[in-house]
Amino acid sequence: MAAQNLKQNIQSALQNDNLKGALGRFGEAYPASREKAYEGKDFEVIREQISEIKRSAAERMDELADQFAAQAEKNGAIVFRAKTAREAKEYIGQIAKKHNVKTIIKSKSMASEEIHLNEYLLEQGIPEVAESDLGEWIIQLCGQRPSHMVMPAIHMTRGEVAEIFSKEVQEDLEPDIPKLVKVARENLRNKFLRAEMGISGANIAVAETGTIVMCTNEGNGRLTTTVPPVHVVLVGLEKLVARFQDVGPILEALPRSATGQKLTSYVTMMTGPTAAIDLDGKLIEQKEMHIVLLDNGRTEMRNDPVFKQALQCIRCASCLNVCPVFQQVGGHVYGDVYTGGIGTILTAFLNSFDKAGELQNLCLRCERCKAFCPGKIDLPSLIVELRRRTVKKEGLPTGQKLILEKVLTNRRLFHSLIRTASLAQKPFVKGNMIRHLPLFFSGLTEGRSLPSVAATPLRDKVGHSVPEGKAKARVGFFAGCLGDFVYPEQGEAAYKILHKMGMEIVFPAEQSCCGIPASQMGAPEVAVILAKQNIEAFEKEQVDYILSLCPTCVEVLKHHYVDHLKDDPAWKERAEKLAAKVVDFPTFVARQGKDLQFNKLFSSVTYHDSCHMKRALGVWQEPRELLTKAGVKLVEMKGCDECCGFGGSYSIKMPEISKAILDKKITNTKASGAEILALDCPGCKMQISGGLDAQGDRMTVKHTAELLAEALKE
Repeated sequence: MAAQNLKQNIQSALQNDNLKGALGRFGEAYPASREKAYEGKDFEVIREQISEIKRSAAERMDELADQFAAQAEKNGAIVFRAKTAREAKEYIGQIAKKHNVKTIIKSKSMASEEIHLNEYLLEQGIPEVAESDLGEWIIQLCGQRPSHMVMPAIHMTRGEVAEIFSKEVQEDLEPDIPKLVKVARENLRNKFLRAEMGISGANIAVAETGTIVMCTNEGNGRLTTTVPPVHVVLVGLEKLVARFQDVGPILEALPRSATGQKLTSYVTMMTGPTAAIDLDGKLIEQKEMHIVLLDNGRTEMRNDPVFKQALQCIRCASCLNVCPVFQQVGGHVYGDVYTGGIGTILTAFLNSFDKAGELQNLCLRCERCKAFCPGKIDLPSLIVELRRRTVKKEGLPTGQKLILEKVLTNRRLFHSLIRTASLAQKPFVKGNMIRHLPLFFSGLTEGRSLPSVAATPLRDKVGHSVPEGKAKARVGFFAGCLGDFVYPEQGEAAYKILHKMGMEIVFPAEQSCCGIPASQMGAPEVAVILAKQNIEAFEKEQVDYILSLCPTCVEVLKHHYVDHLKDDPAWKERAEKLAAKVVDFPTFVARQGKDLQFNKLFSSVTYHDSCHMKRALGVWQEPRELLTKAGVKLVEMKGCDECCGFGGSYSIKMPEISKAILDKKITNTKASGAEILALDCPGCKMQISGGLDAQGDRMTVKHTAELLAEALKE
């Protein structure tokens, strides 16, 4: 039922043009504004500082909570430690009851959303609990949940906001932003003045001084914390830092990563209760300040050796801002308070593991969030671990279990089945493409044609290649599944180039799948078996280098195998030796093939950066340098490093989202005006060329190796 609801929510979101338009515009503008905001700053240094500050604070969470409470109480605040959401709500309700509170004004607090505080207070008979943040107020008026941690109403257009405000003030309002803001200000002002209690969140809590730090852009936070005679701060334990100087790096990154600002409009620091003025203008010196330190699963997260890393989050939501999935479906699809990839992890610990287990399927694992995160959280790896635990708890579907455990680990069976498929596909193949499939397979060709399985795999076309004269090095070639059985022409092109470079090339016949499908499906034990098979296959050949045309395979061989085998010292050492030899193809050719000579291709070429090539391997300049050397006219496309939506099995599990992301990539590809699309990932070629073919576009899509081989001087 949960899976069905998720699918329905996805369909509804994808059909909402206003939603896609609002998120798309922000998603396109965000990277440039963020880059400009970080000008003159070293992001890597800042994020290293933040990760260390937050990691250390998480390790000392209990100690810092005690220290903070002691200091805050010295400053005149009252501190309450809430282990659960219920304890926090009941405590705040008791304060309201004690002071006979009828009106509460709130400044934005995701923690209050997390524990559903508003609903609880209304149930306790408090007539009015009003949000004062503009986005939160909009969401409250239309009865929705926030779709973003920093910009709750980012999914709404100005026209939709105008409709909501028109109903609230019973006046026909135009979708003019300054006028709408004026209406909000006039309506909220009286709420501030009448409120007997103010509730706020916090961005940072400093243990050393007992200081609460709050960042806002509208000034509503200061009104909430100063005007009412009672102020309640609800703050999660993950917001604790040890020292006042730890505030600096977080304030450097938070606004830049959240909204592309160098600094938020208001940075408020509260060390104890502030004086307030009542409606008669009299100074209230005995103002109460209550600070509720909320656990609600945070200690459990801290105690988890893998997921404690998520406590390094500073709630900037940059992971949402750059997520291709979020840009297509928004936050409400995630079905809980915290949205996006980090929201999935938080949901697992702060709400429901079962709900998070379904949500993790939304992650495409393009790794863009990891590159932008100021807390240095390896969010894609956390998603994979959540997937693993979900599979361990619920088990794999029978079909997936059979394929992974019985087929993928049996190289001979796996390869023979693929060869059989090359024969079975013939009735559906036209021009090397499959455009329609029958029965329950039909969904695989909706919006994307599929490449046919090659009649002859790469392993039957190449083998041991010896150059004329003495070989410069002995190179092992790792084909990958698509490179071996779908696109053998790519491997043949690579062989041609490597032969010209004077390399001896071997193709270990016992190599098999790199194992990424098993990891992605939550079956690491299968990935371990495949890792050992491939390590043994290449060890026998005693090669100097191991090359692949697939960046995902390179990432797996170079990084994942060591992690897969970390608990077995002997195998870990063997994995490390293998990893030291693994190089992606463009980097190897750029370094070792400086003497290569090319004829000029004289073609206009645009380049697509695969996610794993650019972000996992950090390679993006080398392919462009090689293509330029081959004489092409390189035309950069808009969003060249944005995901194509393939993600391996993702395009099968989440075809609607995959297609929506693909459509955006195709639009940008065509808009470049180039004759040829070059790329360095067989999976990306399968996705993009299939999408172009389904649209009737015959634009040529080629691997960089193919273009270099065409231009190579004999």
